[in-house]
Amino acid sequence: MIQPSMRSVVPSATGSRNSKRSLACSKRRPWLRITLVGVRMSMHHLPMPEPFKLADQTVVAFAATTDPKRARVFYADTLGLPLLYEQLPFALVFDAHGTTLRVQIVNKVVPAGYTVLGWRVENIVTAAKALQEAGVNFERFPGMEQDDLGIWSSPSGAKVAWFKDPDGNTLSIGQQ
Repeated sequence: MIQPSMRSVVPSATGSRNSKRSLACSKRRPWLRITLVGVRMSMHHLPMPEPFKLADQTVVAFAATTDPKRARVFYADTLGLPLLYEQLPFALVFDAHGTTLRVQIVNKVVPAGYTVLGWRVENIVTAAKALQEAGVNFERFPGMEQDDLGIWSSPSGAKVAWFKDPDGNTLSIGQQ
């Protein structure tokens, strides 16, 4: 009867059948060693797993609508966002300059009292005029000094103008 030895089966210069099999295994899985007694894993040869961070992931933006036809006209035609696809009866999916915007179809929209979606623009005056020509009406807020286009200048120098989509979601354009 053959007694198994405690030594690992590793490639050798003799080219034995066991050493060839071990060599092939070691090329595919260098962290795995087959012995006549069992399997031994060398943990120091395993690749270190990368930590998961949301900072490395892609953001998806959301808004809500009760009327997908009206939302499609507003986001695609008025704002000029390309419609990627319709997932009726769940959502309309737009491309917002590389960010996916999912306009979810809901029974009732409860508009937030703050901006839910905004765009950073290079020239806010040009952007506001173009949006007005497309039919967008900018919001006015009591106590905030806004110019004729509805643009507010913050103490830091940033400029912001707000408007609503057909469901009452507050959107904005801003210039730093």
